[in-house]
Amino acid sequence: MTTINLPLDGKIVPYTLTGTPIALAKRDAKAFPRIAFAAAHVVADPLADNDPWLTPAIDWERTLAFRHRLWDLGLGVAEAMDTAQRGMGLGWPEARDLIRRALSEAAGRKDALIACGAGTDHLTPGPDVTVDTILSAYEEQIETVEAAGGRIILMASRALAAAAKGPDDYIRVYDRILRQVKEPVIIHWLGEMFDPALEGYWGNGDHIQAMSTCLEVIEAHADKVDGIKISLLSKEKEVAMRRRLPKGVRMYTGDDFNYAELIAGDEEGHSDALLGIFDAIAPAASAALEALGRKSNHEFFDLLEPTVPLSRHIFKAPTRFYKTGVVFLAYLNGLQDHFVMVGGQQSTRSLTHLAELFRLADKARVLADPELATARMKQVLAVHGVN
Repeated sequence: MTTINLPLDGKIVPYTLTGTPIALAKRDAKAFPRIAFAAAHVVADPLADNDPWLTPAIDWERTLAFRHRLWDLGLGVAEAMDTAQRGMGLGWPEARDLIRRALSEAAGRKDALIACGAGTDHLTPGPDVTVDTILSAYEEQIETVEAAGGRIILMASRALAAAAKGPDDYIRVYDRILRQVKEPVIIHWLGEMFDPALEGYWGNGDHIQAMSTCLEVIEAHADKVDGIKISLLSKEKEVAMRRRLPKGVRMYTGDDFNYAELIAGDEEGHSDALLGIFDAIAPAASAALEALGRKSNHEFFDLLEPTVPLSRHIFKAPTRFYKTGVVFLAYLNGLQDHFVMVGGQQSTRSLTHLAELFRLADKARVLADPELATARMKQVLAVHGVN
């Protein structure tokens, strides 16, 4: 048994690992009864001579290898999303490069499901940014993705949240964009807990009222909407909206607190998945979805429910810092050789937060190699003065 001293509950205490890692196995998405995207992170280049807060440096080899790992597990890749630090270290020039590279990698496989985030993050919100400016910005990014053969995830716009005077401005923007797109898109409604700049999205601070505006847009363009991903961390709101969607439009859960039960569904329907946490727990998610495909609901919950406390910890407030936990787990699992992030974001969580993440990852059986993970955790502890 492996034991490590961790700073937990305000003191240094020994912790003995107990989890048996979930076996890594290649799977075909055809075995899954749900569509499942993992929003994938980017791997920083720690050897670049750059200013991390100002200039991103990306390890392209490791970044793209991670996407192949997700595809090997049967998961789709939601590319250049908030998990990839869009708006928190990764600008549009880097995201554009990432999208093109990932789509090129996907084209070399027969089993690669991928969709790419298109938004307006190259605009800086301000008094000179109009609805017409925002429309042009959306169109520029959409054209980039479509020209590379990609499918669109229509990301929420900070600029639109700042410029819109009410629901009608949102309807105008989404109406024009959806009329133009070549293929059905996934609309992404990212809540203010993930990005405070998106508070009041759809023209209303009340999520239920905002939902009505969003549904009005979807109903008017159901043929151009594959689905909607909502990230409000409320299973009640997600289920309420899911039951009001037009026939054929999917609900992609973005609820990193309640995904197991939402994916399993109820007598009236279920959610598919587009989740940042699936980056961190990909082997567990893959195994659980395969079990659900065999109608082994008990096994599905046995595999996935232990990951929920880990996810709730990673996504705890301030939720926008969840990327740090995702990347830390990739480091513990040997998927990258360092704990360095684009924008220096590795500093957004405390040592005690990371120690609890380590413990919960063990309980969830998502430490692929416990000895390696322990050795790397000890290195991080030593840097912080804990021997």
